[in-house]
Amino acid sequence: MIHSRRARTALGAAAASALLVAAPAGCGDPGDLRGAGATPTAVGPTRLWPQLPPASTPAIDYGEADTETVKGITAPGDDIHKVDPLAVVRAEVAAHPAEYSGPHATYAQTADRLKDCGKKGATGEKCPVLQAYYRDLTGDGKDDMVLGIRFPADQLAVRVYTFLDHRLVQVMGTADRVVSVELAGRQVIIRSPSTLPGYEFRTVWSWDPHQNAMLATRDEILRVGPPTGAATPTPSATPSATPTPSAAPPAPPSASAGTPAPSARAS
Repeated sequence: MIHSRRARTALGAAAASALLVAAPAGCGDPGDLRGAGATPTAVGPTRLWPQLPPASTPAIDYGEADTETVKGITAPGDDIHKVDPLAVVRAEVAAHPAEYSGPHATYAQTADRLKDCGKKGATGEKCPVLQAYYRDLTGDGKDDMVLGIRFPADQLAVRVYTFLDHRLVQVMGTADRVVSVELAGRQVIIRSPSTLPGYEFRTVWSWDPHQNAMLATRDEILRVGPPTGAATPTPSATPSATPTPSAAPPAPPSASAGTPAPSARAS
């Protein structure tokens, strides 16, 4: 016989009552309820300037739901492991000549360095295409592909690709100066340096089935250490030795001046 949780709770309460009745009077703590102190009053949010009409257009176009079909790339059974990452990057270059071609193109240097890549990926020192990683980020039970492409000015482009209706689709694309890129569950987490010493930006990208795209679902600035440049005195070897101040670590690079990641630091 299986007892429900409610039945077990009732039996436990009855046993506790029996113990209270059997306990002799006048033995230490009488067991009365005691106050835990004053409870702070809950305060709801206060709307400021309620007379202002709501905005009808987005404040900033982050482009967070922009997707793009990669033309000419297929794979048997839509198995993304059989897709050549280098071919995907070359298809992107061919689809955006204004950005990748010509002496004044923003990413012409990246396109030129593709010549240093091997047939199946990064083999040359200057190849901008980094190792591909695979993880089910869309929740459909199949792996998706995460690519990194080195851009000029120490920027890293992060791309996510998946198959939708038998078409290879880029469902995430961002570029920024990056501290690290992580995969956590079905999320892509990008940490970027901040111009504020001792802080970093942390952007979390998650799959949105309504947009069929990875969205920047969380963008925050986090304290990661003491402010850069704060001098920390080095203890002397002997009482008579002259203390030597430690050298301050170099200041972190400023936020990307290229294609910014969709984050709250845009202004």
